[in-house]
Amino acid sequence: MSHFLQGRRFVDQANSNERERLDAITDKIIGAAVQVHRTLGPGLLESAYRACLAFELSARGLAVAREVPLPLEYRGVRLECGYRVDLLVENSVVVEVKAIERLERVHSAQVLSYLRLVHRTVGLLINFNVPKLTMDLKRVVNGFPE
Repeated sequence: MSHFLQGRRFVDQANSNERERLDAITDKIIGAAVQVHRTLGPGLLESAYRACLAFELSARGLAVAREVPLPLEYRGVRLECGYRVDLLVENSVVVEVKAIERLERVHSAQVLSYLRLVHRTVGLLINFNVPKLTMDLKRVVNGFPE
């Protein structure tokens, strides 16, 4: 076997391991979000769901950063534009919390933009204002085919 193929297998395995790690984190986030939704139901403000989800994730042993500032770099200058990532879980997964009538394409685009700006691969877009949480929950991926 050539070194090229061996190297490619190593890269594939590293990508596979990272993908499995991210899948495990997103599974835990979704489980925590379902628990929050079962407890609270729809109809509250995003801030309430964000706080409860952060609490639930922390209780499950995950590292959670809330409302992480997201500067924008434009022409080599760092600009503070007021963007914030709702939750950054395990310094790996961006979580955007919504409490709206329904998710639109612009919301997925927002998460994809956040992923690019923070150099992360996977994000979750979760709308809590629905009868069943899985009706309006999206996984957004930057850099890996889904």
